[in-house]
Amino acid sequence: MMDELIIAARQAAAEPAARAVIITGGKEYFSAGADLNDARAVKSPPAAIDYFGRWHRLNDTLEKLGKPVIAAIEGFCMTGGCELALACDIRVAGEGASFAITSSRIGTVAGAGGTQRLPRIVGIGHALELMFSADTIGAAEAYRIGLINRLVPAGTALAQAQKMAAVYEKRAPLSLALIKRAVRQGVQMDLASGLELETFLVTAIYGTEDKHEGISAFLEKREASFKGR
Repeated sequence: MMDELIIAARQAAAEPAARAVIITGGKEYFSAGADLNDARAVKSPPAAIDYFGRWHRLNDTLEKLGKPVIAAIEGFCMTGGCELALACDIRVAGEGASFAITSSRIGTVAGAGGTQRLPRIVGIGHALELMFSADTIGAAEAYRIGLINRLVPAGTALAQAQKMAAVYEKRAPLSLALIKRAVRQGVQMDLASGLELETFLVTAIYGTEDKHEGISAFLEKREASFKGR
């Protein structure tokens, strides 16, 4: 399934008409996490590197995808599933959704990026509290600490994500791609290096057709028609 998600994401990235990617599960579960029988079969460092390498390839693909990636979450969003959601750009959850990273409960450490992405999103204190306890939190608490961006009525997460994607469809695709790149890479840098990256990207986009179209449309009080060029 991880490989299929990577293929689907890359296909969407290559399709000009696709302006965003939404990842969702079912009405009752986003993801219950990895099959612990698979995890129990991993008994050596080389096997663990191969096992978690699949997670890292998937999450890295989503983070580097040149389009917004939205997680639409209903129900359980546990451990590996939660780590997958953390790699998405935006998280929308229905009331009744629940979140946890349960690694300390089974004697392991989150291995799909949870120890790195979670504190960057919710802060070190909240991240450590969640991972130390391995307890489940509800959607309201997840929203309070910033784990999710939007909290919506149960059963409407996918519809809300689609509404967000419809807004992004009207924005300049090159702008979205470079904003994502600037933010994702910039948070790994010191401020001076991040500003230098931002300057490089903004000067690059000023030579595009979409920049000319966007400013012209604004001045002419009409809706812009972006081409991704």
